[in-house]
Amino acid sequence: ATARYLANAAVLITNGETKVVFDPLFRNDYGRYELVPADVERALFAGAPPFDGLDAVLISHHHEDHFSAIDVLRLLEARPTLRLYAPAQAVAGIREIAADRLDAVADRVTSIALEYRDAPVSFEHGPLVVEAVRIPHSGWPERQQQVENLAFRVTVDAETTVVHLGDADANDAHFGSDAAYWSRRRTDVALPPYWFFLTAEGRQVLEQRIAPTRSIGVHVTADVPADAAERAPELRGHDLFTEP
Repeated sequence: ATARYLANAAVLITNGETKVVFDPLFRNDYGRYELVPADVERALFAGAPPFDGLDAVLISHHHEDHFSAIDVLRLLEARPTLRLYAPAQAVAGIREIAADRLDAVADRVTSIALEYRDAPVSFEHGPLVVEAVRIPHSGWPERQQQVENLAFRVTVDAETTVVHLGDADANDAHFGSDAAYWSRRRTDVALPPYWFFLTAEGRQVLEQRIAPTRSIGVHVTADVPADAAERAPELRGHDLFTEP
């Protein structure tokens, strides 16, 4: 299996002929993050390699550096076999701007409505097992509580399991309450926002709760050097996606 970085928290996972992509279309870099390169975006819409045969797109939450409603809708229209898994807030965002167009692709859209502390949910379709749990957005509990941030765990072809945390808050309280869920399935690679590496508690969540074979940080600001030796000391010992 391979993981290919598109930009910010956008990553393409490929396992044989099965492919899923997380948070691939967004328009706001907030002056801090990478945007998906134009040629990569064109390939995504056209179904050109490496996006040929793409099975699913997964959206972690409805923020402008992760999700563009009109562009995700355009992608569904351009790729007639593609499925979407997204929080209810994101699906509602598409409906607000183009309800009739969303209705035309609704059979391929899974809208996930979860409250904080709800039990994780699971969906199966073809070679995919998609599991999701709501983990508060970074900044909890002072801010962003209303944001439906989903942590996805996706198993591809019953072989490869990937966890994508969106903009999850790195507090063990969010993960410890579902300890049995996190230990139920072995995770091959976790894609946490890079701030999980900056605190002992965030590292503990990765190492003891999710316990992946490998972790690769995403949502890295554009000023973080690709060369690990040039980074701040707390980031030198960790893998990060920095260059699309």
